[in-house]
Formats: sequence, C-alpha cells, structure tokens
Amino acid sequence: MAAPWAVLRQCPLLLPQNREGTAYEGFLTAQGRDFHVRILLPMDFQLKNARIECSWHLKKILHGYQHILKQRLHSCPDLVSFLVELKTVMEIALKNTPELHIPRPPEYYSCLVRDIEILGWNKVAYVDTGLTTVKLKAEDSCGRQHLITLKLNAKYPTEPPDCLVDFPVQFAVSWMPQNSLIDIHSQFLAALESLKEFWDAMDEIDGNTWVLEPENPTRSATTRRIAIGSNVSVNIEVDPRHPNMLPECYFLGADHVVNPLRIKLNNNMHLWDPEISLLQNLKDVLEIDFPSRAVLEKSDFTKDCGICYAYRLDGTIPDQVCDDPRCGQPFHQACLYEVKKLLMGQTHLVATYRSHKINVAQLKFQLKQNPLRKRNNFSSNSFVF
Repeated sequence: MAAPWAVLRQCPLLLPQNREGTAYEGFLTAQGRDFHVRILLPMDFQLKNARIECSWHLKKILHGYQHILKQRLHSCPDLVSFLVELKTVMEIALKNTPELHIPRPPEYYSCLVRDIEILGWNKVAYVDTGLTTVKLKAEDSCGRQHLITLKLNAKYPTEPPDCLVDFPVQFAVSWMPQNSLIDIHSQFLAALESLKEFWDAMDEIDGNTWVLEPENPTRSATTRRIAIGSNVSVNIEVDPRHPNMLPECYFLGADHVVNPLRIKLNNNMHLWDPEISLLQNLKDVLEIDFPSRAVLEKSDFTKDCGICYAYRLDGTIPDQVCDDPRCGQPFHQACLYEVKKLLMGQTHLVATYRSHKINVAQLKFQLKQNPLRKRNNFSSNSFVF
C-alpha cells in the first residue's frame, strides 16, 4: 500500500478521495499538459485489479499502449511505482501522437477571425477545422503564386505564429503583440519581391533548358543540373541574394568532353556580366547553346545506367561517365561502388555491360589506377573502363 503523502509527492494534483486511500482523482501532468484521471483500488490494494478512468483526450493518446499499462499494473509493487510508469508512458505517447485539437480560449478565436476579416478572406487559401493552421496566398509582381503556412499557438497574438515558406533563404517575421495577420502578409509580400530576380533567373533556366535535377524544383531549390549534351551536364548552385553573379559550377561527364568546357569557364570568367541574365552569361562564358526544349526531348539526355539498367536509383540519376570516346556509357556512382566491392575477390569473372566485354583482372587494375573522382567545383566526374 502506498501512503497518500507519497502519492501527493509524486503527483501533487492527484488527491485522495477517501480515508482508506482506495480512490484518487485529479490530474497527471505530461509534456506541460494536465490530464484528468481517476484511480480506484480494491480493498486489498492489488494493482492488478485496479480501475483507471481518464478523459477521452488521454484515452486517445494512450491508444495502443494499453497492453503496456496492464503489464505495469501487474508488475509494479505499489501505486506510486505505477504512477511513475504511467507518466513515462504518457510522455512517450505524447511525443509520438499528432497534435490533438484542444479548444483554445474564446478570445483566441475572436481575435483570429477578426484578423482574417481585416486581411480579407480572398487572401486565405486554407484554414484547418481547429483554427490552428492558416495558409495565406500571395502573388508576386510577375504573377507567381506563393503560400505561407502559419501555425498558431494558444497565446496568439501575444506570441507570433510559426511561419513556413518555400524560400531559398530564411524568412523571419518581425512581431509585436499588437501585430496581426495583415502584418505577416505584408512582410511576406516584401520578401517575395526581394527574391524576384532569383526566381526570374531560375524560371528562365527551367523554361529554356533541359533540367535533369531536381526533377520538380521547388521555389526554395538553388541548384540546377542542366543538360549540355548526351551524358554531359553542368550543375550550378545559385546565390539567391545575388542570382546574376557567377554561380558555383561543376561538370558531369567524360573528361574528354568536359575538360574543354572547364577550360572555357576558367578563361572566360572575366566576361561574366551581372547586368545580363544568368542563362545568357552561362552561354557566353561556356561558348555553347544549351539544347533547346523545342527541338529535343528530355529522353535524349536520360540514358540508363550501364549496370542497373535504370535511370533513377533511390532518387539519383547517373553521374559517372566512361571516359572512352567510343563508349560514353553513364553509371550511378553507387552501382560502380557495388561493382568494385563485388570484384575485390573475383579474378576469374568477366564483366559485361552493353557492348563491352572486359577482363576483370584488367578492370581491377583500372579501378586502382582511376579511382572515383571527388566532385569539386569546376571539375568533372568520370570513371574509366
């Protein structure tokens, strides 16, 4: 039997309801939240026969943990020990449970609805049923549509909502207790205009070249892998604050193809003009015309890996190319790594890919002589067979 004072020390909000100490009612605290519970013990104080009653919120949270609680009722020596176990289970369950809708104070709802009406319902794209998540929409000066997701806590507007945006840079809201949704929307619009040149540059690339990666670029994506030719591409990393400056570049393809491009980039770097577009600068410095979307199809640049015979492998596309000018076969770096591991102990096998037939002893020698090159700025990735 656990003394009532011991129970109070462990759970100050759980109070005895009779002198015998067989009934307790009150609140258990977990993750900063209080949950109503009632515990009824039999006269012999056997925990295995105890009855635990709780609010529907706590019942929903503990769904799936009942078998653990039953085990604890049978194994714990007294009520205090069980309460310690129960609070531990509650902590774990709360961390693994999606946020449950708990009604906010009335003034929260009246303030939020008033702010939305002042902003205008035409600027609202979504409101969840609990009025805790709001998505606002905005259009920049080029007609691009954008969303900002607001996660409001119960102390709104004293505390600002969490803001989620699809930006390539951090978006921090300046907030005072007297601010409202209209202030957030205004700051959102200002941030959109500050990124206009970046999105203009990326949209020009997306609309006029074949972008191999990312497959479906988001507004926050700052990289583009642009096809130059069959099994040859350049990956650029654009600074969203200075989109018309020379981006970080590295080439992917066989050395005999990308070496001339790398030389042109190094020699013509001084010709870069921040006053003209990013795409035009790349054309001028590399002295090339990127393959046109109007003439060629993306399939012209998406050749399968010569080992796994697939284009995409775990979200990646081939980024290593055979240096033999007669071949130009692309590979996934992961596939080459697996082949290298496989061949470490195999000297009598013959490796075959596409039209090639190569003695493994020779292959092992070439693997040793031509290790996978690390990808660096202005360098190519290639693998020699």
